[in-house]
Amino acid sequence: MSRVNVSWIIAVLAVEFATLSAVRAHSCHEVKTAFQVRQIGPLKWVPETPATDVDLSVCKHTGPSCCTRKMEESYRAAVLRDTTQNIRLYSFELKYLISTHATAFQDTFQSLLSFSQSHLFSLFETMYTSLLPSVSPHILCLYTDLSHYLQGTGNVSVETAVHCFFDSLFPLVHTHIVNPSMAESIGTGASGDSQLGDCLRMTRQDVNPFGPHPRTMTAELVSALQAGRALSIALAVGSEVMNVTDMAELSKECVRALVRMQYCSHCRGLTLIRACSGLCLNVMRGCLASLSEIHAPWRQYVNILQDLARMVAGEHNLELALLGIRGHVEEAILYAQLHGRRITATVDKVCGHSSNVSSTTVRTFSSSSVTPPPTNSTLDVPGADKIGMLKHLHRDFIEYMSRYKSIFNNLPEKLCEAEMGVDELTCWSGDDVVQSYNARVVGGGVRAQRQNPELRVRGVDPLILDVKARLELFNQEIQEVLPGVGQGPSWDEPGSGVENSGDCDDEDGCEGSSGEPEVTPPLTEADLSKNTVNVPAHESPMVREKPTSDASLSIASVIVITVGLWLQCCFI
Repeated sequence: MSRVNVSWIIAVLAVEFATLSAVRAHSCHEVKTAFQVRQIGPLKWVPETPATDVDLSVCKHTGPSCCTRKMEESYRAAVLRDTTQNIRLYSFELKYLISTHATAFQDTFQSLLSFSQSHLFSLFETMYTSLLPSVSPHILCLYTDLSHYLQGTGNVSVETAVHCFFDSLFPLVHTHIVNPSMAESIGTGASGDSQLGDCLRMTRQDVNPFGPHPRTMTAELVSALQAGRALSIALAVGSEVMNVTDMAELSKECVRALVRMQYCSHCRGLTLIRACSGLCLNVMRGCLASLSEIHAPWRQYVNILQDLARMVAGEHNLELALLGIRGHVEEAILYAQLHGRRITATVDKVCGHSSNVSSTTVRTFSSSSVTPPPTNSTLDVPGADKIGMLKHLHRDFIEYMSRYKSIFNNLPEKLCEAEMGVDELTCWSGDDVVQSYNARVVGGGVRAQRQNPELRVRGVDPLILDVKARLELFNQEIQEVLPGVGQGPSWDEPGSGVENSGDCDDEDGCEGSSGEPEVTPPLTEADLSKNTVNVPAHESPMVREKPTSDASLSIASVIVITVGLWLQCCFI
């Protein structure tokens, strides 16, 4: 009797287990859970059990399906939202890098300008106190123009700003230092109210009272500030490019392919299987084909950025150029003192106003006429803490930007590595569960998508075409202003591997020639000091300038002259 009962119990349990298995096999419970966890849409749209003859446009299947038409619409919205968010996450770090370094460079530029301005003021405070009230507005005007030029705002010329400063300085030096007895003839204030002052300003370049020093100062500042201005404008262009690319939209064909790759497996109850890496690469390269078209001009743009950063901190050292202003002005005034009689004679012939002076007094330095500079004055000057910052800033910037030279070309791989392209025993091919993806894996770019088996790419997004054209134009304009910039040897970013190009059948993607331009020899000082082509200002934000003279002091010369003058002031 007991054996009969045991057999009966086993039979009943077997029937119930088979029934339970059949119920679970025909349930959409796991699909509903995934629908809820991923916040795709209302749960009421998910059926309890699979249905047949469902009207689907993307995830078509002859057998039972856990999907409905409304679920497909929700899947479209979900892949569009998630993919766009993932793309922006990868670009956010680059946007942040560009914007923060743009701010850091500008802060350093302005601090150096402030320090240089205070350094020049101290020259007149300690050595030429009688000129300080009159020369102060002209110093402020000079540094305001230099600041605007470095920021890339306004139609400001370094050459004009320097000439204007020395034109205004000449009447003051001539009447207060070279001929101090003439000061009363034009008043103790600014010299702009007298005919003599106007004549001296207009004839300064012909009289040449300051010797070669204004030309030397102009050449050094044009060289250094031109690179700084180009860097400021380039960083602004980079931020603009990243903002525009964030606005690029995914096409309808792309969204359909994304749904097929990520969610069509859910319609069969397969919520845990991942897309094959080859499928992911084809879909992502097709979706981002337009962005890949920016790769070549963007890579050139990054090379330009890196060269400009090196120039600002290196061969066209902005710090030394700005800190050398005081030395040039001091040398110019000394030159006028030493050549006072010749200058006065020339002024008498040109302006005819100083003949009433009985004698010309040429002032020289003496222990009684020079006030020693205050101790620890450098520590109290605004911007002193930024001295030496450019070297550290440019090194970090170059290293960081190297990682993003191929961001637009490598973005599909990055997205697949992080989200979908997982190596497993089986994967989703877009139609079924397979052991490997057998279709062709295409390369990046619009042209390569002609062979893409997963989606059709109709052409380049007009928005991206506009960005590409603007980048190419900007690169061309920079190279017109600073020939050779961005065309030197290029180093690939660490860990990026070889660039992908063309078609291939490899599951992991394509490897081949990157199609980079031929490498040219590195820049030399002679290359960068050549006169550039004159281009109308309205054609480019860059100011095309030619130094008025090839004579320029080397970095060592600036340091030697500055130290020598400082010692002269302190010990004579």
